[in-house]
Amino acid sequence: MILSRTPFRVTLGGGGTDLPSYYEKHGGLLVAMGIDKYMHLAINPPIVGRHVRVSGTRNETVASAELLTHELAREALLRHGIRARMEIASVADLPDGTGLGSAGCYLVGLLAALRAYRRTPISPEALAEEAFEIQTKKLGMTVGKQDSWLAATGGVTALEIDRAGVVTARPVNIHPSTFSDFVTNLRLYYTGVRRNTIANLKDQDRAMREQDAAAHEVVQDALHHIKELGYQLLSAIESQNYDRFGTLMDEHWQQKKRLSQKVAIPGIDDLYVESKKRFSVLGGKLTGAGGGGFFAAYAPKNHAQLDAFMQEHGLERMHYAVDFEGVRIVSNTGSTTTAMLDHEPIPNT
Repeated sequence: MILSRTPFRVTLGGGGTDLPSYYEKHGGLLVAMGIDKYMHLAINPPIVGRHVRVSGTRNETVASAELLTHELAREALLRHGIRARMEIASVADLPDGTGLGSAGCYLVGLLAALRAYRRTPISPEALAEEAFEIQTKKLGMTVGKQDSWLAATGGVTALEIDRAGVVTARPVNIHPSTFSDFVTNLRLYYTGVRRNTIANLKDQDRAMREQDAAAHEVVQDALHHIKELGYQLLSAIESQNYDRFGTLMDEHWQQKKRLSQKVAIPGIDDLYVESKKRFSVLGGKLTGAGGGGFFAAYAPKNHAQLDAFMQEHGLERMHYAVDFEGVRIVSNTGSTTTAMLDHEPIPNT
């Protein structure tokens, strides 16, 4: 049995500019951090039988991988020449549809486990691109680069994306003596609302691709601002000007709401305005593509009062720390030699 552990992530700046529909025209910039909430995934070839079984948020048992309706599991198995004799089980610390990159976590964790099984390791960067290629080219999903990259690399990371889609990744220059203050001030509250992230991103993607669309100029202008704010947010973190990060986060939220009517959810802006007035919140936004998930609020003080206020309105705080490791194989037990011989050669990629 092989066990992988893959971190969820929180976007800090530049979200939306990592979609191909934007970066292929203008280049993208993304700043995000992996957090210590994980997708845990196990793979194991059954001792008897040739079935393929997937369990977790969706459960199915089929005779061959081609028959799986779980798209990510199906394409990952087929990419590595595994059509039979495999069981996959997943358990996540957080539910899907919360804006923290669950699909990317699942796919990167599964690919890492399959590569450990087939003994074909690659770099975290190449693993991220393998996952992104499956999602976008094979499955036609509307996703950005950040999900697979942060799942693979973890840490506090900046991604610059050129028009060809080539990513230049680097660790953000954080200061350990003060960055704990940043994490304390950047608080995450669960709204209880789950949504289809890809559906939310399609409005933005369609507007960027259809230049005659009514929303094209609005969305493109918003993303230009979001990218510029991303550079400013990055500079604020590296210069330890964390309160500046908070005020820029407020500007980011105003631009983000221009991307789609599905970004905000009823009542969240009212809570946000009140929290700024009463609890010194400098900035906030819904995570990921919006529409639910977690509300991130930057508050340099009044933490206990803010937490109580959010709790009263049904938003529970999630404690977290930064994950600096990215995807890991945490256990690899038993011999897989016999099982490996039962599968096809790995396709050329």
